[in-house]
Amino acid sequence: MNIEKTLEALCALPAVSGGEKAAHETVIKLLSEYTDNVKADDFGNVIGYIGDEGKPTLLLDAHIDRIGMIVTYIDDDGFVKVGKMGIDMRTLLAQNVTIYGREKVKGVISTLPPHVAEDRDKAPKLEDIAIDVGMTKEQAEKVISLGDLVVLEGFFSKLAGSRVCTPASDDRAGVVTILYALDLLKNETNLPFRLAVQFSAQEEVGCRGAKVSAFNVDPDYAIAFDVSFAVSKGVPSDQAGKLGKGPMIGIAPTLDREMTEKLIKIAKEKEIPYQSEVMSRGTGTNADNISLTKGGVRTGLISIPQRYMHTPCEVLDLEDIKHTGELLAEYIKCGLEEK
Repeated sequence: MNIEKTLEALCALPAVSGGEKAAHETVIKLLSEYTDNVKADDFGNVIGYIGDEGKPTLLLDAHIDRIGMIVTYIDDDGFVKVGKMGIDMRTLLAQNVTIYGREKVKGVISTLPPHVAEDRDKAPKLEDIAIDVGMTKEQAEKVISLGDLVVLEGFFSKLAGSRVCTPASDDRAGVVTILYALDLLKNETNLPFRLAVQFSAQEEVGCRGAKVSAFNVDPDYAIAFDVSFAVSKGVPSDQAGKLGKGPMIGIAPTLDREMTEKLIKIAKEKEIPYQSEVMSRGTGTNADNISLTKGGVRTGLISIPQRYMHTPCEVLDLEDIKHTGELLAEYIKCGLEEK
């Protein structure tokens, strides 16, 4: 499996929260390489099962939705007003966007020239944001409806070494990680778990899809995969991971301590580079909702370090995806926790 090409293909998909169906055809095709038991549910999640039903079920989760906006109003001059879903307001001005209406409509976030702007040093307020689509109100209303989803455009580019810059690696990088682990395991004929692979919807608006899907799967164990903060200019090293230094294994009150310790043990034994990410309460990821499913699910969390989260130019290291996939594959092969 080519990690770079798979990530590039996934990050090109729109699939803003609530519009995950735009990614279904691609992710179902990718997951179908490892199992015939794949389906999409009514909520927008994609779920695939691998292995025998009589074995303990290990749920693997990564969300397929990305940050975006939603159309709320078209003013008399044809400018499109929006609500945000996870967007960093500081990055919006003069950005290219696509509105997924009756047809795809290109636009740009309007901004005042610095010569006339009064508050040039402040992030814009949501009510000051509008999309210029170059149309009159009447023209816009023919192709754009209230509730249409909006994608902040960006492009996939290679940086130095194994680093890449792309929109939507939160959390398409997690999807690639799980697929890569499955690829490493494709010749294993007797896995100790039944795997339930969950590419979940609506994480960016409250971790909703994972809650629904985990209830339906009813797993014995779960590991969620997401991205987390990487050290960059202004980000303290004691609050973030480092690019290229391996997966960030979560340690938190909401996570199962034995699973966490086993992940660390395997990383050490297999000489897989890893980092620890300590959180004092919840994790802010799907892991929190999964762990609360039904009577409770023993849940772990592994994150991929990423710079510039929730922008159209997120930066990560492909080696971190590779090592995270390797750690997952080794964990699966090891089977149940030692008593």
